[in-house]
Amino acid sequence: MQITGSMARPAAARIPWLAIGAWGALAILVLIAYMRAPQATTAVLTSTIRQSTPIILGALAGIMCERSGVINIGIEGMMLISAFLGFLFNVWTGDLLLATFGALLVGAVVGAFHALMAITLKVDQIIAGTVINILAVGTTGYFYQQGLTTRGKLTPVSIPFLADIPVIGPVFFSNPPITYASLILIIVIHVLLFRTAWGLRTRAVGEHPAAADTVGIAVNRVRYINVIIGGMLAGLAGAFLTLESVGSFERNMTNGRGFVSLAVMIFGKWTPFGAWGGSLLFGFANALQSQIQFLKNQLPPWLAWIGDLPPQFIGMLPYVLTIAVLAGFVGRARPPAAIGKVYEKE
Repeated sequence: MQITGSMARPAAARIPWLAIGAWGALAILVLIAYMRAPQATTAVLTSTIRQSTPIILGALAGIMCERSGVINIGIEGMMLISAFLGFLFNVWTGDLLLATFGALLVGAVVGAFHALMAITLKVDQIIAGTVINILAVGTTGYFYQQGLTTRGKLTPVSIPFLADIPVIGPVFFSNPPITYASLILIIVIHVLLFRTAWGLRTRAVGEHPAAADTVGIAVNRVRYINVIIGGMLAGLAGAFLTLESVGSFERNMTNGRGFVSLAVMIFGKWTPFGAWGGSLLFGFANALQSQIQFLKNQLPPWLAWIGDLPPQFIGMLPYVLTIAVLAGFVGRARPPAAIGKVYEKE
């Protein structure tokens, strides 16, 4: 049987000249910026990787769910409740590793709950995700207690020799564990989806579940497993926020990152590397606005007017960029054909 559409492997015959040109131009700009201000450039690039970490993890969660045909707009809620309980595990145990696994477990449980509603109970998948988001905001806000303290957070680990490479070293080889894990997971999930039998089954279920069923694929079981894996990835994103990035919990601290993850997933056309590009774009805008606010008194005269802008105006730069990206690309992206459709065996 010939495999067409988004079930096919990424097209190798077509060379993405536009993307290659864009990344090449970006590399040249980074090199010029580094020659003029090495410390500021390195700071922005390092912050870009770390700011993009929860976004790419959330996007990978969405890819795993939606490639199998299940819409998941509950990523925001999965991230928030995992961040909260991961923080509590750290408070109770004082062990960051156990707290991280606890956040993964919570994400898996919430993912299973979403799968139960969307697949078994046949609840509208948009409503099921909304329920998770509302539940997460309500429960974390109600049970949160001020004054809870933890025993530190996950710290950067430098890889010998590699971390000393100019520009690339501090950006890619001197990061905390969850940031490293996110970079590895991009490759792992790409290989899983496009180079394994499991990935072919997942994409078949998301494109044409009836045809997948006729060749012996258990459609709903594949969907359950993928949604639970997606929940674990969202849980890891939540663990990043409280156990690696901030070290504490605040109400609504996800701050829309779950929805931004869905945006970059669409921007990346439901592929891990495409979504990573979108998350880097968002992370760069976030890092740039932070750097502008931090160094606004040191801007050159022709950019001095930026320092006079309200900080809220500068802070909305990443979200404005996300809206612009969606406006330009969402119409061109084709989702899996069976996304959002409940499958009932005849």
